Amino acid sequence: MYAVIETGGKQYRVSTGDTIFVEKLDVNEGDEVVFDRVLLVSQDGKIQVGKPYVEGAKVVAKAVKQGKQKKIIVFKYKPKKNYKKKQGHRQPYTKLVIESISA
Repeated sequence: MYAVIETGGKQYRVSTGDTIFVEKLDVNEGDEVVFDRVLLVSQDGKIQVGKPYVEGAKVVAKAVKQGKQKKIIVFKYKPKKNYKKKQGHRQPYTKLVIESISA
């Protein structure tokens, strides 16, 4: 059984027991998160596709960790104009473990 959920402007294919990294959610570590924006549910070979969401479907996950990803360097440069700009960025994330999927 798997489902496709929407969170943070992205879509994730999840199954029970999966670990996913999503855009930062305003929850504490150990809290339960319920996703009701379920786009698709596949159960025993039957696929339910929502318009745009599947009615009554939800995915329950547990927040394991809040963190930041590895730093990336953003470097802007214009030749012969004496312009250069260096920035670093670390994207925050929430690590989730999928506990159950119900349709």
